[in-house]
Amino acid sequence: MIDESTLKLLQCPNDGSALSVGGEDLVVSLNAAVAEGRLKNLGGEVVERPLDGVRVRESGDLAYPIFDGVPVLLADEAIRAADAG
Repeated sequence: MIDESTLKLLQCPNDGSALSVGGEDLVVSLNAAVAEGRLKNLGGEVVERPLDGVRVRESGDLAYPIFDGVPVLLADEAIRAADAG
């Protein structure tokens, strides 16, 4: 697991903007989409396991998944926040 002070230094790999902790409602919605098999990342792959959380870029449109306490900050692994609904 990465400590919170280190997480504050992370930036979006797509545009360099700051990342913040995604809200619980977003994580619950994204995990519902995972359970239904309909959540895909920007690389086009189906996200197959539940998210522990997400880091969201400033604009709020992209979320980076957290698995086992580690944020995955690869451009193709980002998830469109709009896909939660």
